[in-house]
Amino acid sequence: MSSISGILSSAVSTGSSGGGSVTSQISALNKQIQSVTKQIKELSDNQDLTDEQKSEMEQMYESQIAMLEAQIAQLEQKQAEQAQQQTDSAKQSSEIKADGVNRPTSSNQIDVYI
Repeated sequence: MSSISGILSSAVSTGSSGGGSVTSQISALNKQIQSVTKQIKELSDNQDLTDEQKSEMEQMYESQIAMLEAQIAQLEQKQAEQAQQQTDSAKQSSEIKADGVNRPTSSNQIDVYI
């Protein structure tokens, strides 16, 4: 079992860092997925492990990939929300607001009859 923990400790990484842009975090997570996928492929060549150990490790790797993909989905959702907020704020700032003088509001209009 010590060989399993040794292999897993080399495979597991800390996830995304707190800093950096969302795009760079997604890129880092994709690199981690590629690394874990490579380790899954190398697992079949490992003669030190039994078939049962290989199966357990493959399941662990697949769960790690699922976690990384979930983190990517969260980051993409966060990125979409930020883009929507920027669009909304740009839309609000570009709208002309009625101030009652040159652009009358419904409660502040002058009707002049001559």
